[in-house]
Amino acid sequence: MQRLPNRNPVVISGTGLFTPPHSISNQELVQAHSAYVNKFNAENAEDIVRGEVAELQHSSVEFIEKVSGIKQRYAMFKEGILDVDRMMPVVPRRAKEELSISAEMAVAAATEALGRAGKKPEEIDLVICGASTSERPWPAVGIEIQQALGCGGYAFDMSVACSSATFAISMAIDALISGTATCALVVSPEFFTPQLNFRDRDSHFIFGDVATAVVLERKETAAGEQLFQILDRQLTTTFSNNIRTDLSYLTRAEADLTLERFFEPDQWFVQEGRKVFKELLPMVVNLVSQQIEDYGIESSDIQRMWLHQANINMNQFAAQKLLGRKALPNEAPNVLEEYGNTVSAGAIVAFHKFHEDLTAGDKGIICSFGAGYSVGSLLLEKL
Repeated sequence: MQRLPNRNPVVISGTGLFTPPHSISNQELVQAHSAYVNKFNAENAEDIVRGEVAELQHSSVEFIEKVSGIKQRYAMFKEGILDVDRMMPVVPRRAKEELSISAEMAVAAATEALGRAGKKPEEIDLVICGASTSERPWPAVGIEIQQALGCGGYAFDMSVACSSATFAISMAIDALISGTATCALVVSPEFFTPQLNFRDRDSHFIFGDVATAVVLERKETAAGEQLFQILDRQLTTTFSNNIRTDLSYLTRAEADLTLERFFEPDQWFVQEGRKVFKELLPMVVNLVSQQIEDYGIESSDIQRMWLHQANINMNQFAAQKLLGRKALPNEAPNVLEEYGNTVSAGAIVAFHKFHEDLTAGDKGIICSFGAGYSVGSLLLEKL
């Protein structure tokens, strides 16, 4: 049980969202993927007949929407993604004196969050960049964001894949309670499209780019119009290889390294979808159900669930299990249709877009889940 102390309670006082400039529809993705499949199968026709190479299968708009609920997604860079000879974004290299792409995204989201919280950047003394991917191992992107905004204190990066945002919020809570920070900013710039294998039928449609930001502070200092006290937080992890990528600096150190090695499946996002559904969702349901019970409330006391936006089937399953019935659209809002899976930012996107209609005393759950496996759940109450 990780119920937070009533003394000096911590609140979310502002959120921000950055939406990239380019959208990509399912139809566009399918058209490009089909062209790639046709080209591959034609070039490898003899090997396919001999059984030495597997024939690639086509995707479809209907398939994508059925398995994911996604209709489009956003991308920082669209050029190259739909090019049958490239199938990845063309990302211009930036000089070290320029702001990194992830920092640029995070600063935009943070600026909105600070405005909503009524805070100046210099009032922030902790910045945590919690995201599933990073442009570089060092210097920390969080420190770059701290400098770009003009924040004080300290900053760092962390990652727990799809649960990075909720785990980062938990770390910020600890800093605020202990006194090592007085006002914290958690940013999640999810620049994921360069890590997505657009040649792969089972994953080419899943992810999009986005950035979110959350301002956290003690209730006594909060002045934002929309304040949510964090009543409780629960975190859990258990190891699994069912969502994985092996891309790292070790790839180029392999003894038999060739250029083709960088395009092998394990260098991208890969998952065993059915196993993930079967193994991860019980973890989610059990953790959140126990959290609600331990806090002494019922599922009927939860007005809103901002769930990790993995796919529509996972979200509907989790919501129904937690509520004991099919969730109404406003009880478990969905941003998948527009944004796709935005990794750790997904639940925060849903919270950002669907919280202002709640009234004082209403309670909600922000819950993330994904690779690790990892699950992070925050119980909130609107003030």
